[in-house]
Amino acid sequence: MTRSAKKVVSYLLKAGILIIAGWFIYRQFNKKNNDLKQFEHFASQISTTHVVIVMGLVVMLMFLNWFLEALKWRYVTKALINISLWEAVEAVFCGLTWAVTTPNRLGEYGGRVMFLPPRKRIPGIFAMGVGSFSQGSVTNVLGVIAMIWFVVNFIHANLLLAWGVVAIGVIIVAMQLIFYFHINWAVTLLDRVPFIKKYHRFFEVMGRYHTHELIKIMGFSIARYITFSMQYFLVFQLLMPHMAVVSMMLMLMLFFVVSSAIPSLDLFDIGVRGFTASHLFVYVTDQNIAVIAGVSSIWLINLFIPAILGSLFVLKLKFF
Repeated sequence: MTRSAKKVVSYLLKAGILIIAGWFIYRQFNKKNNDLKQFEHFASQISTTHVVIVMGLVVMLMFLNWFLEALKWRYVTKALINISLWEAVEAVFCGLTWAVTTPNRLGEYGGRVMFLPPRKRIPGIFAMGVGSFSQGSVTNVLGVIAMIWFVVNFIHANLLLAWGVVAIGVIIVAMQLIFYFHINWAVTLLDRVPFIKKYHRFFEVMGRYHTHELIKIMGFSIARYITFSMQYFLVFQLLMPHMAVVSMMLMLMLFFVVSSAIPSLDLFDIGVRGFTASHLFVYVTDQNIAVIAGVSSIWLINLFIPAILGSLFVLKLKFF
């Protein structure tokens, strides 16, 4: 392919990504407009200053959340190449734009690794996998703790089944943590598969992380978990100030793990999240509409705004 042809293809790909992402964002925003109007309704009954301060803090936490993810991305890619903090930020936001059009945020991988040199892109997917596995481990560990609390306090029938599910969850989480801190086992396992072994150069990056590095990566994941938990805490306290804090936080932990286990398209994820939240929080509050409104507002901030910002960085992508 000639240089001019590559340029044309590159421009077309960028335009295609932006058009598809823009269409998805616009369509989903319109579909969820009623939920956001519900948020406005609840907010209108609260001091404007209070609402502005709280939502301002939530926006700041959104930027902190993705800044922490950029720090984590920069750290995991050190095993491949040194990138600047700004390059990490660009990659993260670009990945969020790609994520909105793909199931389970798979496009996020593509959006990020395109900021790496061509020869580092496939290994970069496996490096990102280590970071994602760390985030999932944190979510699952805390989710199982919340699950135990939920069973003890709210499940009074089918106890054997409920505790069986908890036991399975504990076993899975324990295995996940063991595997995470021995992530090099993944390389060994893949090397034992003949038709995969020939691609060793791509996935061997997972064997480069030492325990202290994996602990630091998990530290970034824990910091992110605390950050987006605080977003929900602030919004729910704004809309439902009488909800018990401990019950709210434990239910949020359960909500996060259940939501992460349900496959969905990122932009349609708000429907899944709203449905999940409304069915879980009914155990601790009767303000179902406020819960859905709160979840929708956080979705708008955490996904809608970053996806728009990320579209600016899509223009900087180098496909060839």
